[in-house]
Amino acid sequence: MPRLSLIALCLLGLLLAAPARAAASDLVPPWGTGESQGEDLVISLATFSPGDDVPSWWGHGSLVVEDRRLGVARLYNYGMFSFDDAMLARFAMGRLEFWVGQARVDRTYGFYRAEDRDVRIQELNLTPEQRQQVAKRLADNVLPENREYLYHHYNDNCVTRLRDMIDGATGGQLREADRAPGRMTLREHTRRYTSVNAPMSVLLDFMMNDEIDHPITRWEEAFLPDELETQVAALQLKGEDGQSRPLVARSWNYYASPDRARPPAEPPAWGPWLLALGLMLGGGALGLAAWERKRGSRLARVLLGLENALLGLVLGIPGTALFVMWLVTDHTVVYRNENLFLANPLTLLAVPFGVSLMRGNPKARARLFTVWGVLTVTAVLGILLKLFPPFDQDNGRLIALILPISIGMAGAFSLDRVLARFTGTHRASADRGDTVAPLKTP
Repeated sequence: MPRLSLIALCLLGLLLAAPARAAASDLVPPWGTGESQGEDLVISLATFSPGDDVPSWWGHGSLVVEDRRLGVARLYNYGMFSFDDAMLARFAMGRLEFWVGQARVDRTYGFYRAEDRDVRIQELNLTPEQRQQVAKRLADNVLPENREYLYHHYNDNCVTRLRDMIDGATGGQLREADRAPGRMTLREHTRRYTSVNAPMSVLLDFMMNDEIDHPITRWEEAFLPDELETQVAALQLKGEDGQSRPLVARSWNYYASPDRARPPAEPPAWGPWLLALGLMLGGGALGLAAWERKRGSRLARVLLGLENALLGLVLGIPGTALFVMWLVTDHTVVYRNENLFLANPLTLLAVPFGVSLMRGNPKARARLFTVWGVLTVTAVLGILLKLFPPFDQDNGRLIALILPISIGMAGAFSLDRVLARFTGTHRASADRGDTVAPLKTP
């Protein structure tokens, strides 16, 4: 599915490849040798619902070929890849190769049933010639010299390959029917499928640029198994005689989970909640700074330093990863990401400076004020740039979360200066004795 741009572990979270692990047979099936007859073949689209682990959040799909006369069936899975060190390096650089494998149908269906994931089957209403065409192409694709392809999460994945195969068999009728506008953008689809885990959903949202924010067609929405299933069910094929027939001859559930819910139809409205979290964290920094100044509390200073260090990690690591991936990888979905105005390598400096504040270093305050002050300015700049068409990234909920944090942190370390101006006092060696002395005048 989409080529998602994240640090290696997080990127694995958006893989659409489901783990159909049955070993592929080395034998060429009869439709690959020309032994099968079109009227004996059955082509089916199998759709598997999302699972619990990160790689299976998107669901999965496969094509099944069965020769009922010869009693042979194969399931073709375009979601195969290897979990090894080389795979992680290729994926991090945006050069991950997937391949198509063939497996036993019963074993694959049994695997998904054991995972308590729906297995839904649609038998395609193709002509004998079209069935032979699809079956032969699948048999050819699985050959070692043909099986690998460069994976892209949105444009070239284990489901778009099925979509293209079905479209070719129908003479382009699926693509023609899917020229209509899609229901939502790729980002909105991503948000609704990742809503099962809020932190991961926000992280993925942070890592992706406006490449996934433009309007799309129903054809592009078919990077998702559920969307392809729906579109195949709705398609009416026009035959040479001008008559229409449904693409799906019949459909049934091999297994329907009694407990697993379908992905939400709309992305969750998390903006107000993220704003509330940002205000809480930013306001908390202001509260700790006021507490420290009023009571001379060492505990308040330590907690303020700890908050800076933790937020520096939580925001700085993704911001740094985003910046590095823009420079050195092929993940185009991270390039020129407007979220770099909110968090970037500069954010990581809050970690050592926060630790320094916890230890009572008097220079830490000025350094942290500089870090968060600059981040506040760049965040505001990023908002102002949205007045211009190129800056159209849908990152409002990230702004709602991160900008209040930067403002609150910068405000916490400018509090002494503000209070000194109005009260005529200043902090004199506060980090050593936490005392407040009168402001001396010439």
